[in-house]
Amino acid sequence: MRTGCRTVTLTRGHPLRLEERRVLHKHRKGFFTVRAVRLWNSLPEEVVMKMIHSLFLINGSGDIFLEKHWKSVVSRSVCDYFFEAQEKAADVENVPPVIPTPHHYLISIYREKIFFVAVIQSEVTPLFVIEFLHRVADTFQDYFGECSENCLKDNVVIVYELLEEMLDNGFPLATESNILKELIKPPTILRSVVNSLTGSSNMGETLPTGQLSNIPWRRAGMKYTNNEAYFDVIEEVDAIIDKSGSTVFAEIQGVIDACIKMTGMPDLTLSFMNPRLLDDVSFHPCVRFKRWESERVLSFIPPDGNFRLMSYRVSSQNQVAIPVYAKHNITFQENSSSGRFDVTVGPKQNMGKTVESIILTVHMPKVVLNMNLTSTQGTYTFDPVAKVLTWDIGKITTQKLPNLKGSVSLQSGAPKPEENPSLNMNFKIQQFAISGLKVNRLDMYGEKYKPFKGVKYLTKAGKFQVRT
Repeated sequence: MRTGCRTVTLTRGHPLRLEERRVLHKHRKGFFTVRAVRLWNSLPEEVVMKMIHSLFLINGSGDIFLEKHWKSVVSRSVCDYFFEAQEKAADVENVPPVIPTPHHYLISIYREKIFFVAVIQSEVTPLFVIEFLHRVADTFQDYFGECSENCLKDNVVIVYELLEEMLDNGFPLATESNILKELIKPPTILRSVVNSLTGSSNMGETLPTGQLSNIPWRRAGMKYTNNEAYFDVIEEVDAIIDKSGSTVFAEIQGVIDACIKMTGMPDLTLSFMNPRLLDDVSFHPCVRFKRWESERVLSFIPPDGNFRLMSYRVSSQNQVAIPVYAKHNITFQENSSSGRFDVTVGPKQNMGKTVESIILTVHMPKVVLNMNLTSTQGTYTFDPVAKVLTWDIGKITTQKLPNLKGSVSLQSGAPKPEENPSLNMNFKIQQFAISGLKVNRLDMYGEKYKPFKGVKYLTKAGKFQVRT
C-alpha cells in the first residue's frame, strides 16, 4: 500500500502504524487514497496470482452463509480469528480490516450488513484486495438490486458464476459490469422460468465485445433514442463537536456517481469551478489521470449505465462548514433517581439551505429506566432495553427551533453516571455540496448529437457527534 512516499506491506512482525490503520479504515466506506485500480496491473504476477484464496460471507449474527474457494478448501475455523476481533470491536465499523493469523491474513469489508472476508495465504497489498471486495459487493448490487443475505441466497447460482468469472485462480479477471452482463445475463422472472423449463443457464454464448478492447468498460455499438448524462455529487460530513460547540474534528467524504446513457463512443470532459479543494481523489479506470494531474479536469470515455466516477476527501477543517448545532443540558443528580434532559437543535445561520430528515440518536447510560419527554416538533421513542433515545425531527426552520425536554428516571440507589451521553445526528441537505464543489461544464467529443445533462447535489451526515 502506497501512502505518500511510503510503501506499506503486510510483513509478519511489522504491525501497521496508526496512520496506515486510519487509511485502511477509510476503505470500509469505499474511499481509496491510492489509485488501486490503475496500479492493479503494475503488481508482479507472482504476487497477484496468490491474491485471494477463499471468500467467506458472514451475516450480522456471525453465521457464514456463503463461501467460495478458488484453490484448496480452507476450513471455516479460520474465521474464528475474525469473530474474536469482532467481539473486541465496539461496533462493526471498528473491526480491523486486516487480521493476521498464524497461516493466513484475513482482509474484510462491511457492506449492507454483510462482512466480506477474504483469506490470503501470502503477503499482498491489502488495498487491492479491499478494492476487489468492494467490486464484488457493487456487482451484486448492480445485478440483484440489493446486496442482502436473502437476495444472495435466492440467486446463489448466479453469485457463484459471478465469483468464478471475477476471480480466476486468485487473479482478478473480469470486474467491469458491462463485461459481466455479457458473460452472465442478469436474472429476470421470465429468464428464470425459461431456464427452469429448458435447463439452460444464464451464461452467454459469445465472448464480450469489450473483453479484448482497450476500453473494456464500454460495449461497442450502444444506441439510445434519448442521450443523457446525469451526475450526483454526494457528500458526507464526519464531525465531532465538543461541549462548547467548537469543532474538534471535521472531514468530508464525497463521491460523484454517474448515469450515462449515450449512443456510440462519446469522449467526455467534466470540469469543476474549484477542483483544488479535493484531497485523496480516487477514480474509475476510465478517467485519464494525466489530464487530472495537469489540468484538474476529468476526461473519460464513460461506461454504459450507472457507475462511480470518482471519490474524494476534504480534510481541511476551515473548509468544512458545520450545518447544524445542538444546545444541550443533560444532568443526573447525585443520590437521586431522576435527571433532566433538554436539547434544542437548529440550523447554522450561514447555510442558506433547508436542513431536513434530521434524526437525533442518544445512547443513554445503563442506569436509565425511562424518559418522560415533551417535543415541540417531531416524535421521539425510547427503548428501555437498548437504552436508546431516537428523536425524529424532520425539517427545521429558523422561525421555531425544535426542542425536546423532560425528566429521566434512574435506578434507585445506582451511582450517578460518570459521563453524559453523546448526541449522534443524521440529516440531509438537498441541492447543496457542503465542500463548495461545483460542476462547471460537461463537454462531449467524438459524437455529433447534443445530450441532455443534469447535476444533483446532496449533503448528508456521516459520523456526526455532539459531545455533552
